[in-house]
Amino acid sequence: MTVLVIAEHDHASLKPATLNTVSAALKCGGDVHVLVAGHNAAAAAAAAAQVAGVAQVLHADGPALAHGLAENITAQVLSVAAAYSHILFASTPEGKNAAPRVAALLDVAQISDVTQVVSANTFERPIYAGNAMATVQSRDAQCVITVRTTGFDPAPATGGTAAVSSVNAVADSGLSTFVGSEIAKNDRPELTSAKIIVSGGRALGSADKFTEIMTPLADKLGAAMGASRAAVDAGYAPNDWQVGQTGKIVAPQLYMACGISGAIQHLAGMKDSKVIVAINKDPEAPIFSVADFGLEADLFEAVPALTQAL
Repeated sequence: MTVLVIAEHDHASLKPATLNTVSAALKCGGDVHVLVAGHNAAAAAAAAAQVAGVAQVLHADGPALAHGLAENITAQVLSVAAAYSHILFASTPEGKNAAPRVAALLDVAQISDVTQVVSANTFERPIYAGNAMATVQSRDAQCVITVRTTGFDPAPATGGTAAVSSVNAVADSGLSTFVGSEIAKNDRPELTSAKIIVSGGRALGSADKFTEIMTPLADKLGAAMGASRAAVDAGYAPNDWQVGQTGKIVAPQLYMACGISGAIQHLAGMKDSKVIVAINKDPEAPIFSVADFGLEADLFEAVPALTQAL
């Protein structure tokens, strides 16, 4: 039994989600191989070879793979899929884009958002926005899985000595075309890999207040900034800050929720955080049910006071 992990990378280095996915793959049993599909991505392949636990790296390098288009990535995965019992993607936008295509073309059921590997064909995953956990068993010959990265510790990025093998890159499928991208400029840590996250909710009342109250606290802590869906929908914060079931799933060392009531969709995205601090003036706010430390106070007074004390 051999397991294939589809690496996420920027052609120069691996993205952190890949290390968590490798950890999940190691629990499936058997050798773990990593597919690095890109263009001029030799550095990323070399980084994958150093990940502890990886037995082999497959490096597919071609112009059609330069922008990670799901149709071309799918074709590349299918070109090597026959040799693997398990194919694992990170449960990220990139992984969720390609994995269903691979599963459909292999005619198997995708197993989504796996948080625990019970055995080679049995997995645990959240349902009902994380309010219940389901144990599912696959009867398919191959398992196509997306891994919720917060459920697994990252594999060590060094210590591995895997060989790198070149595989033929697929031609462009012609089904989609890369037009362009706009990368949000942010001098803060990336939300899904940040060790500290400071999040604000609709209670802040405006985008100006969000900036005025939350930014100084994040600056003091060196934290990434997040927001509830209500705050994002109201225009107080950009979409890429949204934490929750329909936003980003995070599990930092410290998560500070300020003026966030704790709707079930938000809790699903951050309840795996190591330490949760909640500041809310409503003593019945659901966020207090998952918080390690709760402060019943007006955030407009408590947060500036906290910032000043740091």
